[in-house]
Amino acid sequence: MSPADNVSPADTLSPADTLSPADTLSPDSAPGATDKHRLAHSSVQSMYSTDRVSQNLGLEILEVAPGSVRLGMLVRPEMLNGHGLCHGGIIFSLADSAFAFACNSHGEPMVAAGATIEFLAPTPAGENLTALATEVSRSTRHGIYDVRVTTGSGETVALFRGRCARLRLPNRITT
Repeated sequence: MSPADNVSPADTLSPADTLSPADTLSPDSAPGATDKHRLAHSSVQSMYSTDRVSQNLGLEILEVAPGSVRLGMLVRPEMLNGHGLCHGGIIFSLADSAFAFACNSHGEPMVAAGATIEFLAPTPAGENLTALATEVSRSTRHGIYDVRVTTGSGETVALFRGRCARLRLPNRITT
C-alpha cells in the first residue's frame, strides 16, 4: 500500500480546483499548448468517440489537461430515483467517466482497478453537475485519481477516488 492510498479525496481536492486557460478543448490554439496537452486532448477525444455510456448520459468534455479532465452533465428526469433525486449510479458514472478520461489522458491504456464514492448531498432534476478528475499519483503501471462532483453553484455532492491499472491485452498465440 502506498502513502497515497491513505489520502481521502477531501485531502487532495480544494474548492478552488481548476484547470488553466490553456486546458480547453482547442489545444492547438491555446497559448503554451504542449505536446503533452495535445496528446491528452487527442486521447480523451478518441476515447469519448467510442464511449457510448458517456455519450448516452450526455456528458460534455469541458476541459482537458494531462492527468485531469472536467466533465459536465445535466440531470434529466430519466436519471431520477424513486425519491425524485439523481440516482447515485448516475453520479458514480459521471465521476467514473471523468476518472477514466483523466487516467487515459497520457495516451497509455488504463482501466479501473477499484473505486469508492461518498455521496454528500442530494441532486434534483435540472441540476448541472460538473466532475473534475485530478491525478494524485501515477506510475507506469498504476494511478490514483480523485474526482469532485459539484453543482452549478459549486456545492460538492460527491467525492470519488479511483485506482487504475495499465491495460494489458492477453497475448494471442498464432499458428
